Amino acid sequence: MNDVDRSIAPAEVGQLARAVLDAVGTVVVGKRDALELVLAGILAGGHVLLEDLPGLGKTLTARSFAQALGLDFRRLQFTPDLLPADVTGSFLYDQRNGDFTFRAGPVFTNLLLADEINRTPPKTQSALLEAMQEKQVSVEGVTYKLDEPFHVLATANPIEYEGTYPLPEAQLDRFLLRVSFGYPQHEEEWEVLRRRMSRRREEADIKAVVDAATLRAMQAALEDVVVEDSIGRYIVSLTAATREHPSVLVGASPRGSLALLLLARVRAVFGGRDYVVPEDVKEVAAPALAHRITLRPEMWLRRVDPAFVVGEVLEATPAPASGALPSYAAGGPRH
Repeated sequence: MNDVDRSIAPAEVGQLARAVLDAVGTVVVGKRDALELVLAGILAGGHVLLEDLPGLGKTLTARSFAQALGLDFRRLQFTPDLLPADVTGSFLYDQRNGDFTFRAGPVFTNLLLADEINRTPPKTQSALLEAMQEKQVSVEGVTYKLDEPFHVLATANPIEYEGTYPLPEAQLDRFLLRVSFGYPQHEEEWEVLRRRMSRRREEADIKAVVDAATLRAMQAALEDVVVEDSIGRYIVSLTAATREHPSVLVGASPRGSLALLLLARVRAVFGGRDYVVPEDVKEVAAPALAHRITLRPEMWLRRVDPAFVVGEVLEATPAPASGALPSYAAGGPRH
Protein backbone atom coordinates (compact mmCIF):
# COMPACT_ATOMS: atom_id res chain seq x y z
CA MET A 1 0.00 0.00 0.00
CA ASN A 2 1.28 3.49 -0.84
CA ASP A 3 -1.28 5.46 1.13
CA VAL A 4 -0.87 6.49 4.73
CA ASP A 5 -3.02 4.25 6.90
CA ARG A 6 -3.52 6.60 9.84
CA SER A 7 -2.82 10.11 10.99
CA ILE A 8 -0.11 10.85 13.55
CA ALA A 9 0.57 14.14 15.33
CA PRO A 10 4.14 15.53 15.36
CA ALA A 11 4.32 14.97 19.14
CA GLU A 12 3.65 11.26 18.66
CA VAL A 13 6.35 11.11 15.98
CA GLY A 14 8.85 12.29 18.58
CA GLN A 15 7.75 9.63 21.06
CA LEU A 16 7.93 6.82 18.51
CA ALA A 17 11.31 8.05 17.28
CA ARG A 18 12.74 7.93 20.79
CA ALA A 19 11.41 4.39 21.20
CA VAL A 20 13.08 3.35 17.93
CA LEU A 21 16.37 4.93 19.01
CA ASP A 22 16.19 3.21 22.39
CA ALA A 23 15.67 -0.15 20.66
CA VAL A 24 18.58 0.39 18.28
CA GLY A 25 20.68 1.58 21.23
CA THR A 26 20.38 -1.84 22.84
CA VAL A 27 22.56 -3.20 20.04
CA VAL A 28 24.59 -0.21 18.81
CA VAL A 29 26.47 1.04 21.86
CA GLY A 30 26.80 4.80 22.27
CA LYS A 31 26.72 7.00 19.14
CA ARG A 32 23.28 8.39 20.04
CA ASP A 33 23.89 11.57 18.06
CA ALA A 34 24.88 9.61 14.94
CA LEU A 35 21.90 7.29 15.35
CA GLU A 36 19.57 10.29 15.61
CA LEU A 37 20.94 11.61 12.32
CA VAL A 38 20.39 8.26 10.58
CA LEU A 39 16.80 8.10 11.83
CA ALA A 40 16.28 11.74 10.85
CA GLY A 41 17.31 10.90 7.30
CA ILE A 42 14.81 8.03 7.16
CA LEU A 43 11.96 10.06 8.68
CA ALA A 44 12.69 12.87 6.23
CA GLY A 45 12.16 10.38 3.41
CA GLY A 46 15.75 10.33 2.22
CA HIS A 47 18.82 8.15 1.93
CA VAL A 48 21.81 8.10 4.28
CA LEU A 49 25.51 7.67 3.55
CA LEU A 50 27.50 6.14 6.42
CA GLU A 51 31.13 6.95 5.72
CA ASP A 52 33.77 5.61 8.08
CA LEU A 53 36.50 3.03 8.51
CA PRO A 54 35.53 -0.66 8.50
CA GLY A 55 34.40 -2.28 11.73
CA LEU A 56 32.72 0.72 13.36
CA GLY A 57 29.13 -0.56 13.30
CA LYS A 58 27.77 0.81 10.03
CA THR A 59 26.30 -2.49 8.83
CA LEU A 60 24.96 -3.32 12.28
CA THR A 61 23.26 0.08 12.41
CA ALA A 62 21.45 -0.47 9.11
CA ARG A 63 20.23 -3.93 10.10
CA SER A 64 19.12 -2.69 13.53
CA PHE A 65 17.06 0.17 12.09
CA ALA A 66 15.38 -2.21 9.64
CA GLN A 67 14.35 -4.47 12.53
CA ALA A 68 13.19 -1.63 14.79
CA LEU A 69 11.18 0.00 11.97
CA GLY A 70 9.62 -3.30 10.88
CA LEU A 71 10.90 -2.97 7.32
CA ASP A 72 11.79 -5.56 4.71
CA PHE A 73 15.59 -5.53 4.58
CA ARG A 74 18.17 -6.61 2.05
CA ARG A 75 21.92 -6.28 2.02
CA LEU A 76 23.95 -5.88 -1.16
CA GLN A 77 27.71 -6.18 -0.92
CA PHE A 78 29.32 -3.94 -3.53
CA THR A 79 32.45 -5.44 -5.10
CA PRO A 80 34.61 -4.44 -8.10
CA ASP A 81 32.96 -7.08 -10.32
CA LEU A 82 29.35 -6.21 -9.42
CA LEU A 83 27.16 -5.45 -12.45
CA PRO A 84 24.19 -3.04 -12.66
CA ALA A 85 21.86 -6.02 -13.22
CA ASP A 86 23.02 -7.41 -9.86
CA VAL A 87 21.45 -4.33 -8.28
CA THR A 88 18.26 -3.80 -10.28
CA GLY A 89 17.51 -7.31 -11.52
CA SER A 90 17.32 -8.65 -15.07
CA PHE A 91 15.26 -10.63 -17.56
CA LEU A 92 15.96 -14.36 -17.58
CA TYR A 93 14.72 -16.94 -20.07
CA ASP A 94 12.11 -19.27 -18.58
CA GLN A 95 12.28 -22.59 -20.44
CA ARG A 96 8.91 -23.73 -19.06
CA ASN A 97 7.06 -20.72 -20.45
CA GLY A 98 9.31 -20.16 -23.43
CA ASP A 99 9.59 -16.46 -22.58
CA PHE A 100 11.71 -14.00 -20.65
CA THR A 101 10.64 -13.15 -17.09
CA PHE A 102 11.92 -10.41 -14.84
CA ARG A 103 13.81 -11.45 -11.74
CA ALA A 104 13.85 -8.56 -9.28
CA GLY A 105 17.15 -7.52 -7.76
CA PRO A 106 17.86 -6.65 -4.12
CA VAL A 107 16.80 -3.02 -4.71
CA PHE A 108 13.19 -4.20 -4.44
CA THR A 109 12.89 -3.84 -0.68
CA ASN A 110 12.04 -1.23 1.97
CA LEU A 111 15.51 -0.71 3.38
CA LEU A 112 18.53 -1.53 1.22
CA LEU A 113 21.96 -1.72 2.77
CA ALA A 114 24.41 -0.84 0.00
CA ASP A 115 27.51 -2.10 1.77
CA GLU A 116 30.83 -0.52 0.77
CA ILE A 117 29.20 1.26 -2.15
CA ASN A 118 32.46 2.89 -3.22
CA ARG A 119 34.19 -0.45 -3.84
CA THR A 120 32.37 -0.87 -7.16
CA PRO A 121 32.97 1.12 -10.38
CA PRO A 122 30.80 4.18 -11.18
CA LYS A 123 28.67 2.31 -13.75
CA THR A 124 27.30 0.03 -11.04
CA GLN A 125 27.08 2.84 -8.50
CA SER A 126 24.87 4.75 -10.92
CA ALA A 127 22.44 1.81 -11.12
CA LEU A 128 21.07 3.06 -7.83
CA LEU A 129 20.50 6.63 -9.02
CA GLU A 130 17.06 6.13 -10.56
CA ALA A 131 15.87 4.05 -7.62
CA MET A 132 17.06 6.63 -5.09
CA GLN A 133 15.55 9.63 -6.84
CA GLU A 134 12.50 8.33 -8.70
CA LYS A 135 11.63 5.30 -6.51
CA GLN A 136 11.55 3.15 -9.63
CA VAL A 137 13.77 0.89 -11.71
CA SER A 138 13.97 0.68 -15.51
CA VAL A 139 15.27 -2.52 -17.07
CA GLU A 140 15.35 -2.97 -20.86
CA GLY A 141 12.70 -0.32 -21.39
CA VAL A 142 10.32 -1.59 -18.70
CA THR A 143 9.76 0.51 -15.58
CA TYR A 144 8.98 -1.03 -12.21
CA LYS A 145 7.79 1.02 -9.24
CA LEU A 146 9.38 0.36 -5.85
CA ASP A 147 7.18 -0.16 -2.81
CA GLU A 148 7.14 2.59 -0.22
CA PRO A 149 8.84 3.27 2.04
CA PHE A 150 12.14 2.84 0.20
CA HIS A 151 15.42 3.97 1.71
CA VAL A 152 19.07 3.30 0.99
CA LEU A 153 21.59 3.17 3.79
CA ALA A 154 24.94 3.05 2.04
CA THR A 155 28.23 2.42 3.78
CA ALA A 156 31.44 3.79 2.30
CA ASN A 157 35.08 3.61 3.23
CA PRO A 158 37.07 6.87 3.22
CA ILE A 159 38.32 7.73 -0.26
CA GLU A 160 41.92 7.40 0.93
CA TYR A 161 41.24 3.71 1.69
CA GLU A 162 42.76 1.27 -0.81
CA GLY A 163 40.46 -0.13 -3.50
CA THR A 164 37.79 2.56 -3.46
CA TYR A 165 36.12 4.52 -6.26
CA PRO A 166 34.98 8.07 -5.44
CA LEU A 167 31.21 8.44 -5.65
CA PRO A 168 30.11 10.76 -8.49
CA GLU A 169 28.87 14.16 -7.34
CA ALA A 170 25.43 13.40 -8.80
CA GLN A 171 25.10 10.35 -6.57
CA LEU A 172 26.47 12.06 -3.46
CA ASP A 173 23.80 14.72 -3.96
CA ARG A 174 21.10 12.02 -3.79
CA PHE A 175 22.03 11.24 -0.19
CA LEU A 176 20.12 13.45 2.20
CA LEU A 177 23.00 13.45 4.66
CA ARG A 178 26.33 11.85 5.43
CA VAL A 179 27.12 10.45 8.88
CA SER A 180 30.38 9.29 10.46
CA PHE A 181 30.55 7.21 13.64
CA GLY A 182 34.18 7.41 14.66
CA TYR A 183 35.95 5.11 17.10
CA PRO A 184 34.08 4.30 20.32
CA GLN A 185 35.16 5.52 23.72
CA HIS A 186 36.99 3.04 25.97
CA GLU A 187 33.92 2.28 28.09
CA GLU A 188 31.71 1.99 25.01
CA GLU A 189 34.03 -0.56 23.45
CA TRP A 190 34.08 -2.57 26.65
CA GLU A 191 30.26 -2.45 26.69
CA VAL A 192 30.24 -3.95 23.18
CA LEU A 193 32.29 -6.90 24.46
CA ARG A 194 30.19 -7.26 27.61
CA ARG A 195 26.92 -7.41 25.68
CA ARG A 196 28.38 -9.94 23.24
CA MET A 197 29.33 -12.24 26.12
CA SER A 198 25.97 -11.72 27.79
CA ARG A 199 23.85 -12.81 24.78
CA ARG A 200 26.18 -15.77 24.06
CA ARG A 201 25.86 -15.49 20.28
CA GLU A 202 26.96 -13.17 17.50
CA GLU A 203 23.57 -12.02 16.21
CA ALA A 204 21.54 -9.43 18.09
CA ASP A 205 17.83 -9.20 17.32
CA ILE A 206 15.56 -6.20 17.92
CA LYS A 207 11.79 -6.34 18.17
CA ALA A 208 9.91 -4.04 15.80
CA VAL A 209 8.78 -0.79 17.41
CA VAL A 210 6.71 0.36 14.40
CA ASP A 211 5.81 -1.06 11.00
CA ALA A 212 6.03 0.26 7.44
CA ALA A 213 2.56 1.84 7.57
CA THR A 214 3.36 3.66 10.81
CA LEU A 215 6.64 4.89 9.37
CA ARG A 216 4.79 6.36 6.38
CA ALA A 217 2.39 8.08 8.78
CA MET A 218 5.34 9.49 10.77
CA GLN A 219 6.87 10.83 7.58
CA ALA A 220 3.57 12.43 6.55
CA ALA A 221 3.20 14.08 9.97
CA LEU A 222 6.39 16.06 9.38
CA GLU A 223 4.52 18.10 6.77
CA ASP A 224 2.65 19.71 9.68
CA VAL A 225 5.89 21.09 11.18
CA VAL A 226 5.90 24.84 10.54
CA VAL A 227 8.90 26.59 8.95
CA GLU A 228 8.68 30.38 9.22
CA ASP A 229 9.74 32.45 6.23
CA SER A 230 12.77 33.81 8.08
CA ILE A 231 13.96 30.25 8.80
CA GLY A 232 13.46 29.27 5.15
CA ARG A 233 15.47 32.27 3.98
CA TYR A 234 18.17 31.42 6.53
CA ILE A 235 18.41 27.94 5.02
CA VAL A 236 18.76 29.39 1.52
CA SER A 237 21.41 31.85 2.72
CA LEU A 238 23.47 29.05 4.28
CA THR A 239 23.41 26.96 1.13
CA ALA A 240 24.19 29.93 -1.11
CA ALA A 241 27.12 30.89 1.12
CA THR A 242 28.80 27.53 0.44
CA ARG A 243 28.95 28.50 -3.24
CA GLU A 244 30.76 31.75 -2.47
CA HIS A 245 33.29 30.45 0.04
CA PRO A 246 36.89 30.97 -1.21
CA SER A 247 37.87 27.35 -0.48
CA VAL A 248 35.01 25.88 -2.50
CA LEU A 249 35.07 24.96 -6.17
CA VAL A 250 31.43 23.81 -6.35
CA GLY A 251 28.99 24.61 -3.56
CA ALA A 252 25.86 22.84 -2.41
CA SER A 253 22.98 22.64 -4.88
CA PRO A 254 19.36 23.62 -4.11
CA ARG A 255 18.92 20.00 -3.10
CA GLY A 256 21.11 20.94 -0.13
CA SER A 257 18.59 23.59 0.89
CA LEU A 258 15.82 21.03 0.68
CA ALA A 259 17.83 18.61 2.81
CA LEU A 260 18.29 21.29 5.47
CA LEU A 261 14.56 21.99 5.47
CA LEU A 262 13.53 18.35 5.78
CA LEU A 263 16.10 17.44 8.41
CA ALA A 264 15.40 20.57 10.47
CA ARG A 265 11.75 19.54 10.63
CA VAL A 266 12.78 16.17 12.07
CA ARG A 267 15.07 17.82 14.61
CA ALA A 268 12.17 20.02 15.69
CA VAL A 269 10.03 16.93 16.31
CA PHE A 270 12.89 15.32 18.24
CA GLY A 271 12.84 18.45 20.40
CA GLY A 272 9.11 18.15 21.06
CA ARG A 273 8.12 21.06 18.81
CA ASP A 274 5.92 21.45 15.74
CA TYR A 275 7.93 24.42 14.47
CA VAL A 276 11.56 24.86 13.39
CA VAL A 277 14.04 27.14 15.17
CA PRO A 278 17.49 28.21 13.86
CA GLU A 279 19.23 25.72 16.19
CA ASP A 280 17.51 22.87 14.37
CA VAL A 281 19.05 24.04 11.11
CA LYS A 282 22.50 24.48 12.64
CA GLU A 283 22.53 20.97 14.09
CA VAL A 284 22.00 19.33 10.69
CA ALA A 285 23.99 21.76 8.54
CA ALA A 286 27.26 19.82 8.40
CA PRO A 287 25.71 16.36 7.77
CA ALA A 288 23.39 17.82 5.11
CA LEU A 289 25.84 20.08 3.26
CA ALA A 290 29.43 18.91 3.71
CA HIS A 291 29.23 16.00 1.24
CA ARG A 292 27.71 18.31 -1.40
CA ILE A 293 30.75 20.61 -1.43
CA THR A 294 33.68 20.18 -3.79
CA LEU A 295 36.80 21.89 -2.50
CA ARG A 296 39.46 23.52 -4.62
CA PRO A 297 42.38 21.13 -5.31
CA GLU A 298 44.80 23.09 -3.15
CA MET A 299 42.43 22.72 -0.20
CA TRP A 300 42.76 18.95 -0.35
CA LEU A 301 46.54 19.34 -0.10
CA ARG A 302 46.01 21.43 3.02
CA ARG A 303 43.62 18.77 4.37
CA VAL A 304 40.74 21.21 4.69
CA ASP A 305 37.54 19.37 5.65
CA PRO A 306 34.27 20.39 3.93
CA ALA A 307 32.64 20.25 7.39
CA PHE A 308 35.05 23.02 8.46
CA VAL A 309 33.78 25.13 5.54
CA VAL A 310 30.20 24.57 6.70
CA GLY A 311 31.23 25.66 10.19
CA GLU A 312 32.67 28.91 8.83
CA VAL A 313 29.50 29.49 6.82
CA LEU A 314 27.40 29.02 9.96
CA GLU A 315 29.51 31.56 11.84
CA ALA A 316 29.33 34.12 9.03
CA THR A 317 25.59 33.83 8.29
CA PRO A 318 23.32 35.68 10.74
CA ALA A 319 20.53 33.53 12.16
CA PRO A 320 17.04 35.00 12.51
CA ALA A 321 15.87 35.84 16.00
CA SER A 322 12.22 35.20 15.20
CA GLY A 323 10.27 34.79 12.03
CA ALA A 324 7.12 35.89 10.33
CA LEU A 325 4.09 33.72 9.63
CA PRO A 326 4.92 31.24 6.86
CA SER A 327 3.70 32.59 3.53
CA TYR A 328 2.59 29.09 2.48
CA ALA A 329 0.42 28.56 5.58
CA ALA A 330 -3.34 28.98 5.46
CA GLY A 331 -5.23 30.63 8.29
CA GLY A 332 -4.00 32.78 11.11
CA PRO A 333 -0.91 32.58 13.33
CA ARG A 334 -0.20 29.44 15.30
CA HIS A 335 -0.18 29.54 19.09
